[in-house]
Amino acid sequence: MLSGLRLCVRSLCRGWSVRGMSLSPRQINRWPSNESSEPPADSPRVLITGGLGQLGVGLAEMLRKQYGKENIILSDIRRPPAEVYSMGPFVYADVLDYKNLRELVVNNRITWLVHYSALLSAIGEANLALARTINITGLHNVLDLALENCLRLFVPSTIGAFGPSSPCDPAPDLCIQRPRTIYGVSKVHAELMGEYLHHKYGLDFRCLRYPGVVSAHTKPGGGTTDYAVQIFHDALSTGHHECYLRSNTRLPMMHISDCHRATIEFMQAPESQLSLRTYNIAAMSFKPEEVAEEIRKHLPHLRVTYNPDTIRQTIADSWPVRFDDSNARQDWGWKPAYGLSELVTDMLASIREKRTNAGLPVS
Repeated sequence: MLSGLRLCVRSLCRGWSVRGMSLSPRQINRWPSNESSEPPADSPRVLITGGLGQLGVGLAEMLRKQYGKENIILSDIRRPPAEVYSMGPFVYADVLDYKNLRELVVNNRITWLVHYSALLSAIGEANLALARTINITGLHNVLDLALENCLRLFVPSTIGAFGPSSPCDPAPDLCIQRPRTIYGVSKVHAELMGEYLHHKYGLDFRCLRYPGVVSAHTKPGGGTTDYAVQIFHDALSTGHHECYLRSNTRLPMMHISDCHRATIEFMQAPESQLSLRTYNIAAMSFKPEEVAEEIRKHLPHLRVTYNPDTIRQTIADSWPVRFDDSNARQDWGWKPAYGLSELVTDMLASIREKRTNAGLPVS
């Protein structure tokens, strides 16, 4: 069976075309670098889609430290800030434009593709047609490209892939999911399509279900767990945060550094170690009132009021309160570094520094 899969993948690599499209001769200019670094000879060539969202820039930075600036290409449909553009290669990439993506993959000799393009939970509910197009049609494009070009493909999943009928404390890797948002439905679709193509054609598909990700480096982007970012900005600016979830809404969360490290360690893991194609990863689980109390150890003046938003509260109530990530720990050695106290200390220090550097007042 395995030999048949390998034979099929080898036939893809010899030039079988998923879409049957010809390649344009247009080339992507090589990024001018003033730094000389010697990455490992077998370094992957990585393309990150949706790179200007919450996760892409930080992941690119960590990957560039390991594999060299030139080997990691960040992409999005928006113009990057100057500091992002100066960090390393950046190109325009629309995940709905298959030909454009194919040119990027072929011309830049891409071997790993990290697919971060997506509309998140709350925004997706307000823009159903757009979410369906980006989250599902865009996914199909990268799946076809990965299969055609023998890429290692990473597609993140989410806490939103679970639903009210799922086990919630904890949610295991394999269980009933049945999400009730277009974001969650699209992520379950991604998990199953990737697993199907792995078993049928040998696609090296890898997927992690992220909990809520907490980062000081990007603004909240329309996710249901984004209060856990906004509360730090409010604590250091006005001293008051109005939370759109109930005070006792417990959800799994993770510091962004742990999220990036888990992604890289998972992508680097030998395929022989993986018993699954989709894994939960976990770090901590907290309620709004708990993170507020931890912040008050540093900023006693913080005031939090609660004004639950019907849409986001309904979404949060359908999600698990904890992840079971025992398979990730056993198969490829996953272990988080940040608990709640470490997360709060780091977030406050990072946002305080950013505000001070920008000449903004700090509460």
